[in-house]
Order: sequence, then C-alpha cells, then structure tokens
Amino acid sequence: MKSIRLGTRGSKLAMFQANYVANLLTKSGIQTTILPIETKGDKILDVSISKIGSKGVFTEELETKLAAGEIDIAVHSAKDLPSRLPKGFEVIAFTEREKVNDIIISHKTDFPDLSDSSKTIVLGTSATRRIATLKYFYPHVKTVDIRGNLQTRVAKMESGVCDGLLLAYAGVHRMGYDSLIKKELPVTEFTPAVGQGSIGVEIHESLDADLKAIVKSAVNHRASSTCLKAERSFLRILEGGCSIPAFALAKWDGNTLLLEGGLMQIDGKERLFASYSGKEEEAEQLGERLAEEIKSRGGDKLLKEIKQRLNG
Repeated sequence: MKSIRLGTRGSKLAMFQANYVANLLTKSGIQTTILPIETKGDKILDVSISKIGSKGVFTEELETKLAAGEIDIAVHSAKDLPSRLPKGFEVIAFTEREKVNDIIISHKTDFPDLSDSSKTIVLGTSATRRIATLKYFYPHVKTVDIRGNLQTRVAKMESGVCDGLLLAYAGVHRMGYDSLIKKELPVTEFTPAVGQGSIGVEIHESLDADLKAIVKSAVNHRASSTCLKAERSFLRILEGGCSIPAFALAKWDGNTLLLEGGLMQIDGKERLFASYSGKEEEAEQLGERLAEEIKSRGGDKLLKEIKQRLNG
C-alpha cells in the first residue's frame, strides 16, 4: 500500500480538513501520515492579516516542507490559497464544496436583525471583504478585529468582546457550532471569498507522477474544481490576496457555469459587481473576463487605493 505524508496547519479546523482528505485517500488504498505545521498566520495573532504583508500567510511554511520533500501534499482551506502560486507548485485537487454562505454566530438568544439600525451590533471579523460588505449594506453595524482559531474567537465573543462573529458556514459546521448560528447571510450581499467552502490539495513538481494521479483521482470533485478554477482566475487577474476585499462565486445552472463577483472599497463606499456565464471548458476565461470588466469599470484605480491603504 502506498503511503503519503500530508502537511496541514495545526488548528482543529485544519486537522478536520486534513482528516477529511486522508479518509478520501484511504478509500483509494493510500495510507496517510498527518503532520501539523505552524504557519506565519498562526503565529502572528495581534496583527490583522492585511498588515502581515504576505499573500502566503497560511501557506508558505507548508510549501517549504513540500519543496524539501518533508511532506508529499499540503492541505489548505481553498480560500487561503494565493491566486498565484510560487514556481514549481500546483493545486491538483479541490474537494466537494460545502455551503458557501457567510453566517453570524452568537451566544445571545435575542440577536437583533442586521437591518435594525436602532440596535447597536458589534461583530467580530478580521476579513476586509466582510468589513467592507457590512459598511456597504449595514453601515450602522460596528466591527472589532478578532483573529485566532474558531475556538479562540468564540471564547472572545462569549467574554463580551462582541455580540457575534461573522464567519464562513463551512468552518462553523465542520467544528460543530451549528447551534450558535443566528443568521445565514445571502450570497447576493455577502458574496463569498474565492474558494470558500472547499479544501485544496497542493503539491510540488517533484512529487511522483503516479502518486499525483492517484491523489487527484481520490480527492478532486470535478464540478467544485471547475467553479474554483473560474473564481481563482478572476482573483489572479486582480492580483488579489486574502487581504483584498474582492469576492466571487461560480455555480452551475445545468451545464452552464455562472460566475459573479467584484471588488469593494475598504470603507464600503463603492461596490463593483459583474457576472458572466459559459461552458465548463471556459472556466478560466470567464474569470479573466470578469476581472477585466471590474478593472475597466474603476477596479484598477480601486485596487491601487486599497493596496496603498493596506501598506500605509
């Protein structure tokens, strides 16, 4: 039986995702050893991700291990993967996608509706996309920066730092916090981050070709992977990382792939949005066309402003 060393971040959620991939590999007759690896994003918790200054904030250390041959594959939350990978690296599989929505969790039984501007609501989030979306649709809602693993964030919320947390459904569900979900937010407003809800498998070019083929066959979900190909192509043209308030969601309507997405000002004063549709084999081109459309409608200027602000 073939054996694979699987690298992952060490949080409970990352380990859950690693075990999910390991189970898929086991079903294909591959033994796995899971090796937790601490990343820059795990070590630096007192600074927002946008200020750390690295697109590979959750991936660089795993890529170092891949290149050195210390692990065979790296498992990531797909939304943490940079849109451009270093030379010699490749994402060969994306798992079947979980529900993509952002949600609000809270320990309070009487959590108010977001549209009720008479109520003071403080939500914890460190994502520029979520902050910008709140400022655009619900400017009365306040935010506080909260980082760390899900358990740490929940503890901070319960201590009174905020009324609720704005998170991705996938992570909350995988960690068994469904009972805390107060609101599932519509994708028409809270269009998710690129890749949200899926798990990606990254390799280095030195990986044995037969092993690569086996891993891809065992893990890759074709319909989800095509959606992510379109979304990641969009983000690649924008040259955006997880600190840019960009968003995109691809979904299927029969055999037609629908892609919608855009870009926001950090302060939520402007929201650029567009959509395209096409065939499966056009996934990357759809992403490129969407990105060029957004850039032509003021996105180029917006991106410069965002990067200046984040680097300021």
